[in-house]
Amino acid sequence: MPNNADWLDKLQYIDLLRTVGPHFTINRMLTFESVKKRLDRETPLTFLEFNYMILQAYDFLELQRREGCAMQLGGSDQWGNIINGVELNRRMDRKEVFGLTTPLITLASGAKMGKTASGAVWLNEELCSSYDFWQFWRNTADADVGRFLALFTELPMDEVRRLAALEGQEINEAKKILANEATTLLHGAEAAKKAEETAKKAFEDRSLGADLPTIDVAKSELEAGISVSDLYVTAGLGKSKGEVRRLIKQGGAKLNDEKITDGEMNVSLEHLNDQGNIKLSAGKKRHILIQPK
Repeated sequence: MPNNADWLDKLQYIDLLRTVGPHFTINRMLTFESVKKRLDRETPLTFLEFNYMILQAYDFLELQRREGCAMQLGGSDQWGNIINGVELNRRMDRKEVFGLTTPLITLASGAKMGKTASGAVWLNEELCSSYDFWQFWRNTADADVGRFLALFTELPMDEVRRLAALEGQEINEAKKILANEATTLLHGAEAAKKAEETAKKAFEDRSLGADLPTIDVAKSELEAGISVSDLYVTAGLGKSKGEVRRLIKQGGAKLNDEKITDGEMNVSLEHLNDQGNIKLSAGKKRHILIQPK
């Protein structure tokens, strides 16, 4: 898969301005809806953001030159950026290329699904394990279940409508089906089955589940003792020490399924469980195994 860092990292800014800059006008850029909305709301628009459309247009040009790419696809919010790429290809290389946009997929709350959104789901297993992928769909809001079954599975629509009509506790079975179907499409049936079994062990049976996401931590660090807030941040269960302290204060932090009450405690080898791991939990749905190395 092409990485735009292959050409953007090598760009000389003055050369970019001289070569690509003349094909863009401020007048034209101000007509795009995404820019107009920001200005109408008097929301700050940084110089970096304003230049993003130039860089994305240049990406399209390079992909056309390097890979013969003739079409760029994106969400409807990318229409202006894609059109700039179409025009840049025409102006610089006299090439006809095309853009295709689709409506953004949003949650029932109105938030969009995407890599810039909080809690984004990734197709690359290195960025999102099959277990985390399964959990993403299992944790779907009730109001989104029917629509996501229709969009992200290959189930017959009669079955989708039946599952979407479930209420109360029964909707959880629909969520498991959604998680299994979506995970099977990306990672295969075996990975989906394993993810469901791991989740069952972690949540229903309250056992560890060997396939929970694992973070390696140097044994020497655990021997010396690591502050619980630092360990939570390292494990990705908190963005900052302050956030971890709030989680502990609210009763949502657990170590080996025991509630953490001391925000200043140190975690050490003494906290290893019978499997030689340390299980950290943030709320009911996020769990990480700490593995000493």
